[in-house]
Amino acid sequence: MLLKLRILLFSFLLFSSFLKAQSFRNYSNEFLNIGVDAAALGMSKAVVATTNNVNATYWNPAGLVGIQDYQGSLMHADYFAGIANYNHAAFAMPIDKESAIGVSIIRFGVDDILNTTELIDSEGNIDFNKISLFSAADYAFNIAYARNIILEDLKFGVNTKIVRRTIGSFASSWGFGFDLGLQFEKNDWKFGFMARDITTTFNSWSINETEFDKIKDAIPGQNQELPETTEITKPKLQLGVARTFRIGSLFNLLTEVDLNIRFAKTNDIFSSEVGSINPAIGLQLDYDNIVYLRTGFGNFQNTTQFDNSTSLSFQPNFGLGFNYRGIQIDYALTNIGSVGNALFSNIFSLTFDYTFLRP
Repeated sequence: MLLKLRILLFSFLLFSSFLKAQSFRNYSNEFLNIGVDAAALGMSKAVVATTNNVNATYWNPAGLVGIQDYQGSLMHADYFAGIANYNHAAFAMPIDKESAIGVSIIRFGVDDILNTTELIDSEGNIDFNKISLFSAADYAFNIAYARNIILEDLKFGVNTKIVRRTIGSFASSWGFGFDLGLQFEKNDWKFGFMARDITTTFNSWSINETEFDKIKDAIPGQNQELPETTEITKPKLQLGVARTFRIGSLFNLLTEVDLNIRFAKTNDIFSSEVGSINPAIGLQLDYDNIVYLRTGFGNFQNTTQFDNSTSLSFQPNFGLGFNYRGIQIDYALTNIGSVGNALFSNIFSLTFDYTFLRP
């Protein structure tokens, strides 16, 4: 049964790679690429090989096998100096010694947007009472399952996600997709593999044509056309390798290097017509698994200057963490969107492990 499942998923991936390029969006459901958990963001998201708690539902569902009891996680972040809010909540629990499940929800939204489509009537009169408010919000609901397979050191996980996106009363969409993850341990090394949108994620939009008619002639001589109602998100791959070094009797240094692969030509450090590769490096030094100091380097980009010369830029991240009796508080200073010159954000997250409350 397991072999058949693996063959089916691999077949879907091959099939997706041969679909017509014009049916894809290079940037679709981008809010799902921001990431969760301040601990992971402080390491520049280089955690695909080592994630092993409730937040593995997002990073690599195979890591859920590492939990021993009920776990919960919360995170809140402001985006673009408070213009948008980004929230994440997750819960996970073991089914038995070999398997576990996890659920999570992500919301990325801009609220209280002014709707001025009826501010000026056909005669040019302005009526401020016609101004209303609306929200543009993206949601993702995730259900993950993980278990040990074949060997005790090989873990398998799959994540089913339902995507809901709304733009006030103007448009809304539903989407559906799968992620697949693997983790493997050998001696002191850990390896991770994560395939996001492995079957592609399909979003179907419904557009309120009544509302659209109010704005399509807003610019004289430039009638707006209805946008496409379907989006297909390309698969993305992540490969990671990690190792932990013991320093003295109380310190541990976790190191991980990930390769983030997208099937599109971008400004990533390695890019071609076939795809692009963006490395990420994460480091975590802990004192007896109580206090954590983290740093990371990612988002390596080739940037073009005004004189047409190119240079390499990257994004540094920094983080701290404290863990006591199953309650872990993490902080990260990071650009959560990894976009251009956006301001860095202060991100806090809370992870709770019920194991420590057991008698």
